[in-house]
Amino acid sequence: MKRILLMGDPNVGKSVVFSRLTGVHVVASNYPGTTIEYTSGYMRLDGQKIEVVDVPGTYTLDPTNEAEKVATDMLKPDDIVINVVDSTNLERNLNLTLQLLERGNPVLVCLNMWDDAEHRGITIDSGKLEQIIRAPVVPTVAVSGWGIKALVSRIPDARPSEPRIMNQEKRWQEIGSIIRSVQITTRRHHTFLEKLEDASIRPFSGAIIAALVLAGAFTLVRLIGEAIIQYIMEPFFARVYSPLIMKLSSVIAEKQFLHDVLIGRLINGEVDFTQSFGFLSTGVFVPVGMVLPYVVTFYFVLGLLEDVGYLPRLAIFLDRIMHKMGLHGYAIIPTILGLGCNVPGILATRILEEKRQRFIAATIISIGVPCAALQAMIWGMLGPHGWEYVLLVYGILLVVWFLIGFGLNKMMRGFSPELFIEIPRYHVPKLPIVLKKLGMRVLGFLKEALPVVFVGILFVNILYTLGVMDAIARFTAPVVVKLLGLPEEAVTALVIGFLRKDVALGMLAPLSLDPGQLVVASVVLAMFFPCIASFIVLMRELGFLQMIKATLLMVVSAIVVGSLLNLAL
Repeated sequence: MKRILLMGDPNVGKSVVFSRLTGVHVVASNYPGTTIEYTSGYMRLDGQKIEVVDVPGTYTLDPTNEAEKVATDMLKPDDIVINVVDSTNLERNLNLTLQLLERGNPVLVCLNMWDDAEHRGITIDSGKLEQIIRAPVVPTVAVSGWGIKALVSRIPDARPSEPRIMNQEKRWQEIGSIIRSVQITTRRHHTFLEKLEDASIRPFSGAIIAALVLAGAFTLVRLIGEAIIQYIMEPFFARVYSPLIMKLSSVIAEKQFLHDVLIGRLINGEVDFTQSFGFLSTGVFVPVGMVLPYVVTFYFVLGLLEDVGYLPRLAIFLDRIMHKMGLHGYAIIPTILGLGCNVPGILATRILEEKRQRFIAATIISIGVPCAALQAMIWGMLGPHGWEYVLLVYGILLVVWFLIGFGLNKMMRGFSPELFIEIPRYHVPKLPIVLKKLGMRVLGFLKEALPVVFVGILFVNILYTLGVMDAIARFTAPVVVKLLGLPEEAVTALVIGFLRKDVALGMLAPLSLDPGQLVVASVVLAMFFPCIASFIVLMRELGFLQMIKATLLMVVSAIVVGSLLNLAL
């Protein structure tokens, strides 16, 4: 059975075309790294089931990096190639098109982003282009689905051509001739969006825009998250879930151990979802009622920023700073993902070329990037004392994030490759695509994080009921009390932080800590061991020995920074 390969330069919309052809839910993003690992699916064509492969983006069939080598190796003589082309950059894209035709494979050219080309005054005679290159050419707008039906109908028209070898200089001369024949560009003034695109990567204006975008994004996350909690989650838990828990409490009241593990302590004869600390009370309410709303909102806002096209510009803008940490601008993408959940953030470090870079990025994400779950608890615990304390925590973590990265760059041998990145145009995001990605990411969070959270909470509740946590608290009390300035009871929260940091911070609520102590506790919890899910991924991505190195760095830096904060506050 023949395969259909989707091939093209990065950021030409291959993943969206793939989704339209197969119905497979894939992430369509504007930043590099989405399709480093290929995705496959199936479509029906003339009653036959045909495999469709979304190949990693490549500029050439003469590989210059790992992604391009994978793309070239995947191309077999019998494969049908749908060459997805950015209509706004036809000249650049035709280099790969001609190389594919030289290989002799059946090729169908998909002129994607046709609407963007029209908006920018670019007119392409697709019929004439088809005559010149002797391969079917179909204009499309993949994000809306326009032209996809016509694209499918032209697949049988793709025919093998005679393989040939063309000198690179001659190929570019032919490309120039083709462009003069088929493309007309109308003069026009820059639009507001184009001016904004340029301003986004300039030093001064870029800093202002980055500050405004990130501040607006996190404000939106907080407002929507709080609204979901106040108007949906809290009423549900109070009116529907609480009565069920109280009925269960009355049934198992005489079984003290089971009651302590499942229900926890009753406060004034009622379940208090923030203080009871039972598996079915606090253990369900914190991750579902308090954390999930912020996670959902964060992923929604992240999807908007991706589809608008801002994230690649943020990578360009921060490239110089990231180089000081041994990274490049790409690394800001895993960092931002880590603000939602450290697990996808650590996994996303795969887009970095060197093992050294991946170690630095994964380590500083684990230490200095609080996930949405932990951030929710930081806002909830410190917000009532004044937002200056919340900003202080973020400021400290930002400084730690940079300093540790800077230090690792100085201590570890290696180099940081330069950043070569395609910057897509600003787009108005398509709500269906944003919602599709939101659903995928939330489902991934529910599958990867929640099971580990529930098992961890159940395990800790059993240890807590058996008195094991009290023993650990007594053993580590000198460090917690003398160096960090926290009460002995806070040790239990720090230990639970290994399983789930947001739950750990919530356990500090009954201890009546002052704002300074809450700042110390928040920073130490953020820098300390990552949650168990992130810890497992860290070990899998870095290897056991590298994970041990990262862990030691976490422990030492958390104690040092926490001790300094205790002295200062």
